[in-house]
Amino acid sequence: MTFAPPISDRLPVLHFPALLELGGWLRHAFTLRVPGLEVAVDREAGLERLRGGHLGVAEDLGFAAGTLALAEQVHAAEVAWVGDAAACLHPAAGADGLATAEPGCALGIHVADCCAVYVVDPVRRAVALLHSGRRGSERGIVRRGIESLSARSGSRPEDLVIQLSPCIRPPRYEVDFAAWIRRDAVAGGVPAGQVHDDGTCTGSDLERFYSYRAEKGRTGRMFAVLGIAAPVD
Repeated sequence: MTFAPPISDRLPVLHFPALLELGGWLRHAFTLRVPGLEVAVDREAGLERLRGGHLGVAEDLGFAAGTLALAEQVHAAEVAWVGDAAACLHPAAGADGLATAEPGCALGIHVADCCAVYVVDPVRRAVALLHSGRRGSERGIVRRGIESLSARSGSRPEDLVIQLSPCIRPPRYEVDFAAWIRRDAVAGGVPAGQVHDDGTCTGSDLERFYSYRAEKGRTGRMFAVLGIAAPVD
């Protein structure tokens, strides 16, 4: 992972080398813990305290206000297609994944131990962003994300590049769902060498990450952003 200082003095973020190598048409970030911000509160209160910074990261990546799509995140395996800005008005109901081929649309997922899975087709320039914890991984959300890109944009699994975000792992958690994610990606036709995961555990580093398990549910959320840059006029 490549650490970047706060974008416009907002939030510290990570960028992933495997995604940076795909070129400037692709925009992404993964936010880190905000030093000094009190988030020992319930989920909605924590998100509210972070909301301005999360929106700022998307804007600083080049996405205009009102073009950020979110998912309801119910630990299921539904993937919603984002076809235009109208789909960004409300979180996609029942969805834990988002996919798009629309330039200028950003996809956003909140995590605090679950994995944000970045799925990128650099050939057809289509992307998906998936929220995959234990239940989503069991239900095969990664396969659903691959299938969604194939059905809607003609993506071929062998062209896809997949990046796993930091997430909780054994021994901090009893199940290695990151291994399930990697396995399902390869089973779905993505070459193993195009599935990237550096093994970072969120539960082992509370200076950099929020951890639902380690902090007993009263914590903030990291924010994953992925999208296709808007065309230059």
